Amino acid sequence: MRDGPSRPARMDVRVTGDDLRTRTARERTQSRLLIMSAGFFGLFGAVALKLSFATVIAPMAPEQRQIAPQVPPIPHSDPKGMMAGDFALPQVHRATVTDRNGQVLAISLPVAQVYANPQEMIDAQDTAKKLRTVLPKLDEAELIRRLSTKKQFVYLARDISPMQEIAINNLGIPGIYFEPGERRHYPLGRVASHILGAVDIDDHGVAGIERSMDKRLDSDRTPLRLSLDVRIQAVVREELAAAKDLFQAIGACAIVMDVNTGEIIAMVSLPDYDANDFGRADPDARFNRAVTGMYEPGSTFKLQTAAMALQLGVAHPWDRFSSIPIHIGRFTISDMRTDHFAPWLTLNEVMAYSSNPAAAHMALDVGAQRQQTWLRDMGFFAPVPIELPEAGRPIVPRTWGISTVMTVGFGHGVAEPPLAIVRGTAATVNGGILLHPTLMARDADHANDPVGLTPAVAEAAPPTLTPAVITAASTEDKVDAATMPGATRVISPETSALLRRILRLDVTKGTGKTAESPGYFVGGKTGTAEKIGPHGGYLKHVNIAAFTSIFPMNAPRYAVYVMLDSPKPTPQTHGWTTAAWNSAPTVSKIVTRIGPMLGLFPNTTNPQAVDDAMAIPLEPAVPRGYRPLGPGNDPGDPRNQPKAPKTPAHDATHTAALPPRARLHAARAEQAAPRRPTHPEVRG
Repeated sequence: MRDGPSRPARMDVRVTGDDLRTRTARERTQSRLLIMSAGFFGLFGAVALKLSFATVIAPMAPEQRQIAPQVPPIPHSDPKGMMAGDFALPQVHRATVTDRNGQVLAISLPVAQVYANPQEMIDAQDTAKKLRTVLPKLDEAELIRRLSTKKQFVYLARDISPMQEIAINNLGIPGIYFEPGERRHYPLGRVASHILGAVDIDDHGVAGIERSMDKRLDSDRTPLRLSLDVRIQAVVREELAAAKDLFQAIGACAIVMDVNTGEIIAMVSLPDYDANDFGRADPDARFNRAVTGMYEPGSTFKLQTAAMALQLGVAHPWDRFSSIPIHIGRFTISDMRTDHFAPWLTLNEVMAYSSNPAAAHMALDVGAQRQQTWLRDMGFFAPVPIELPEAGRPIVPRTWGISTVMTVGFGHGVAEPPLAIVRGTAATVNGGILLHPTLMARDADHANDPVGLTPAVAEAAPPTLTPAVITAASTEDKVDAATMPGATRVISPETSALLRRILRLDVTKGTGKTAESPGYFVGGKTGTAEKIGPHGGYLKHVNIAAFTSIFPMNAPRYAVYVMLDSPKPTPQTHGWTTAAWNSAPTVSKIVTRIGPMLGLFPNTTNPQAVDDAMAIPLEPAVPRGYRPLGPGNDPGDPRNQPKAPKTPAHDATHTAALPPRARLHAARAEQAAPRRPTHPEVRG
């Protein structure tokens, strides 16, 4: 046996069939796991890539169904205001209200109500803390209490903004839900608050335009365009507030109206309130003095007496009326003690100087029946037709005897809303058409271009005033009664032309001098009435001071009315509280400021020529062949009435025909009845 290195023993490895099958199965399983792992890796990679694009690289906007449906799209920038006048938010059903230029006055904004189902809450305390990060004004303790109840529905917050809704939605709190809604908003606050009114919690109108146009605003989303001009509204409010503060009045109102269309350009009542806070506003602030307040018109009503007498042919500018005090019963109708009028005044002087007894005589010449008919036809017996549910009904006497005829003749014994005075004034100067005032912007067919203030005027002196000249003095009608809604003719164009000259006379030579605005040819009538006290008597030295005016008188376009309730005297007024010292100068300031805004500019070229063309003498010459009213010819003088027997059919109309003693008894009997006393010693 050879010695040598030893060799490892040879191992005999044998693989059985079972081992081979096990290995094959294991390898197959490994392959499958690798394939599945690769599949899952690819799937999760695709998801991760998609999420990266969706949340980081190119985030996608949420679908509309993922958030509450009332959330509007982000609006585009509109620096030029191109959307004004046609602005409506999605999912908001109540229409916007704008002024005549498209300025938004009332708009509904999308809001949401937040509510929860406490049964779905996981952690009430954690939910309350998260909600307060978006709505910090919420009471956390109260929130926890509500979210811990066993109810299935609790309100958490109302009227939240869309941005707050999105922020709460992003918190991902289960059990929090949103209810779509809208909230009415008035962007300009106090501007036109009495006109706009308000809505209740269910978005139904409760006052103003919101109430009168409720169905229209809910059924048609097209913006409702009013006749108001917020620029004019702001100026009128500023000047009226300044006058109210200066004279320490307890209230005031002002109106600007287009005399050719009836459109209300501005209407202000003070004190006022923020339209967004209607529910908490003081009742006195919510009171609309322009249409709801009833005030004795005072001497502004003498315009109606003069218009009535001229239109009916009872009087002419040259006729004279007694200014001597009238004693009836225990009352006296007289002018202020400081007035020193001639015993007899022409119709023009009655208007310019504002004599109460003379106006009473003029009314007596017309008579009770015709006076009532005139005032009824002029709309003074019914509420003014305006789109405001607050419009009140005038207060008129139940009986219409001789004392009523006289006192109504100079604006006492009746109570009218200021808008009724404005409406009546417009009818006297626009060619004689009584219009329906409106807060709705007229169609283009009824819109008027600004009237020029520099018409061609003859340099020659005005002709002598005669009946023929009065007839020829009429100008082309500014208003077409056939096309204007609700318009009716109440005065002839000839009488209207004459009244324009008389109203201008009141500013150039009468009590309204302080209303003048150079180049605008203002015309108008002052009116001061003593207020009625709580027990029915007149309050001494407590007045309603008003001025009703038109400008420009050579081409009437706008009426401006100002009323101050209980103004106090100042050193500048020398102790007076009459309209000539407070309301008239306020009108002057308003006209001067709003004229250019309305496209009317003062005439600085030939103002004297324009005034000369409109001039009318205080004491017109009596035309040949006419016997004027006056001394010895005064049919309205109670002492000149023929004796008439009393019959069962006796009424207020026949009272004027009684002899002096019988008339005095009738007057005393009328005074004994419960009614307002006749007005003593007050002049416009």
